[in-house]
Amino acid sequence: MTHTQTRDVQTTMKYVVRGEKATFYAGDRERSYWPGDERQITIHDLRPHSEELALERNGFVLVDRSSGIADYTDADQLATYCRQTEALVQALTGADKVVSFGPIIRTSASGTHGHNQPAFGAHVDYGARTVADYTRDLLPAEEAERRLAKRHMLINVWRPILPVESAPLALCDARTVTRDDLFDSEIIGGLGGASRSLWGFNLAYNPEHKWYWVPQMQPSEALAFKLFDSERDAVQFTAHSAFQDTTALAGAAPRQSVELRTIAYLD
Repeated sequence: MTHTQTRDVQTTMKYVVRGEKATFYAGDRERSYWPGDERQITIHDLRPHSEELALERNGFVLVDRSSGIADYTDADQLATYCRQTEALVQALTGADKVVSFGPIIRTSASGTHGHNQPAFGAHVDYGARTVADYTRDLLPAEEAERRLAKRHMLINVWRPILPVESAPLALCDARTVTRDDLFDSEIIGGLGGASRSLWGFNLAYNPEHKWYWVPQMQPSEALAFKLFDSERDAVQFTAHSAFQDTTALAGAAPRQSVELRTIAYLD
């Protein structure tokens, strides 16, 4: 799309207090324990840099590829989108196999159930434990262990359903995140009421972090970002969060988006 003016934004990012483990109730957020550390940061316009990005260098890429899906609430169309997204991740990674799980439609419209609200707070979902859990859920036992013994990665694909006017998504360049910035997070009842806890991380503030967003993001665009890689030295842990766009117009429409987690298995 045409984009002529760089739009860096000054806003507040909710980090976690360094050293604190958070417990997050996705469906009942008032019960959550997330000791926040709010910081004023700059979120940079990603568009001028989009051609330079790579999953293995930055942890995320911007993809310009329409889904052709008219209704993500329709089970058949959502299934089509899952297969389509798996193919996209396979093309991005060169994986031998890709599976997906946990599609979520989010909106910032008032009255939205907690499961479907945007997540405000810098986090990484999920780590090795939850990736292994879902691998064993989704694949036959022998195949699951074989795949887990080789390189595998968790990649989230996030797409607007309508043009984003409010509560956009910010991504932190994974090169600027260290393991020392990550603190355990337990998500209870996540992904539509999962029966077991999900395990990931929240991010503590580090002035070296560099954040990006995509102004005026369109439904024909998607962000693919790497959350976990079994290759320890690979770039991973792409922290992300919804944020309040201080430049949004009065009366901006609520954000509507769809996200899908994928696990890519390399041979």
